[in-house]
Amino acid sequence: MDFRVIVVPGRGAEDVVVGPGGEVYTGTEDGVIHRIDPASGRVSPVADTGGRPLGIELLGSDRLLVCDARRGLITVELATGAIEDLVGDMKFCNNAAVAADGTIYFSDSSAIHPIDEWRAETVEVTRTGRLRRRDPDGKVSTIEKDLAFANGVALASDESFVAVAETAVRTIVRHWLTGPRAGTRDFLAEDLPGYPDNISRGSDGLIWVALASPKDALVERIQQGPLWVRRGVTRIPEVLQPGPKRTVRVQAYDNLGGLVHDLTGDPKRFHMVTGVREHGGDVWMGSLHEPAVAVLRNSGE
Repeated sequence: MDFRVIVVPGRGAEDVVVGPGGEVYTGTEDGVIHRIDPASGRVSPVADTGGRPLGIELLGSDRLLVCDARRGLITVELATGAIEDLVGDMKFCNNAAVAADGTIYFSDSSAIHPIDEWRAETVEVTRTGRLRRRDPDGKVSTIEKDLAFANGVALASDESFVAVAETAVRTIVRHWLTGPRAGTRDFLAEDLPGYPDNISRGSDGLIWVALASPKDALVERIQQGPLWVRRGVTRIPEVLQPGPKRTVRVQAYDNLGGLVHDLTGDPKRFHMVTGVREHGGDVWMGSLHEPAVAVLRNSGE
């Protein structure tokens, strides 16, 4: 299996999406949205959000939907780089999915901690995350709350449910949209082997999950402690705090929660996978840490 790393001019290429022509888009911590030509590796700027772009989705053929952690839910015109603000009343806008009718489902990770305090949100388990919905007419509502670090969002292939990752407690929540269970929730996956970040539906119809770091026994113990202990951990120097372990790992689940793929890459060349996108058998990955994206080629087997 071929594992390729493509450097971009900025740190923290957190998420990836593949455009209709096979081009790849990502956003870095300096606010820039980049376009990558997979064949040549050439990288060119598309826009500057002035914030911190995280989750990226296609919105039709001419726009990107961007979850900007500082600015909120926005759109970016691919041809001009023009930006439109859609929803701004969030502490930590993170990831999104777009339904066929234009409905947008998106996560607000925390009502307490912004992106710069993501470690605190992980260990404190504030359960103030939300899964929200923006209808085509612009109406915004909350469909799930009390989530433990709401993160990646993806729709089922038949749009019968929308899934949202709970990073802090290693689960994928499934909110039913149609059928007899509509409006209720259960789990697509529990007790994941690592902390899930962005998730996405691939061209294969599966829901792909980026595992940013493997399960950490120390983090799990801290999470079980009293609130003063959990808060105290985040006040010590960052170098002494529990941190992500070097790993490259993504998984894919079917609509019933069955594990279909469990793939790994070389953690010496790339690590902390926070975005994943399967497209035509290739699996593209982004990272909150790396100044690069990566791809596993011919990974459909």
